[in-house]
Amino acid sequence: MSDAASCSPAPARLKAFRLFLDGAKFLLLLTALAWLLGRGSEMLGYNWQWYQAPRHLAQFQDGRFIPGPLLDGLLVTLRITGQGLVLAPCLGLAAALLLLSDSPVGRFLARSYVELIRNTPLLIQLFFAAFVMAPLLDLEAETAAVLSLSLFEGAYAAEIIRAGITSIDRGQWEAAESFGLTTWQAYRHVILPQALRRVLPPLAGQAVSLVKDSALVSTIAIHDLTMEGQIIVSRTFLAFEIWFAVAGLYLAVTFLLSFLVNRLDKRLRLV
Repeated sequence: MSDAASCSPAPARLKAFRLFLDGAKFLLLLTALAWLLGRGSEMLGYNWQWYQAPRHLAQFQDGRFIPGPLLDGLLVTLRITGQGLVLAPCLGLAAALLLLSDSPVGRFLARSYVELIRNTPLLIQLFFAAFVMAPLLDLEAETAAVLSLSLFEGAYAAEIIRAGITSIDRGQWEAAESFGLTTWQAYRHVILPQALRRVLPPLAGQAVSLVKDSALVSTIAIHDLTMEGQIIVSRTFLAFEIWFAVAGLYLAVTFLLSFLVNRLDKRLRLV
């Protein structure tokens, strides 16, 4: 007992030393990045004007909160990605179930959709949706953007969900059949709840990709965060300040999304 007590502080000191070492490495990396950034700006002769950046995000006038163009663009980005985050998994699930179905026509249609979408650039799909499909179907540009992003991310989600379903042990299907469950009931009550735990992390990665890919909607004249950043840069020439601010806003959204998904993943694993 005394020997164990005398040895216990050593691992604690070692852990503290490793934490200190990791912190020192992180600070050293930040210092190196700051030096490279400063050195690069000196070589470019760029005049930093960070004090002008906040007013493009939001400001207070006479005690009233007035959102800036960057905040307005962020709200558009959140609206588009929010709708895409709901629609893309639904399309992915439908395509995955068709890929695993007994219907040759359903498998053909789902495989054609997945391969066509995954093997063509998103930018071209956005152009096609905005300038071909939107006029034919009388859709607004934002609606066309949501559909295009959802179809694109849904194709990747389909393969993720399909892989998650096929990873479930065959015995689970046999157990469902022994209880007299139909295929749909087996999916709903037995297979999909188990598959969800396995596919949630890769689906979270696709959700983050959806947020970042939404920046491309600026190419079809939608005033999202990226488009507002472009307009501000063209007017003020605050290139680095505005683009760093735009990148920071995207980082905040994706970080929050990843955090929420991680919390959900941990909760599902406890169930």
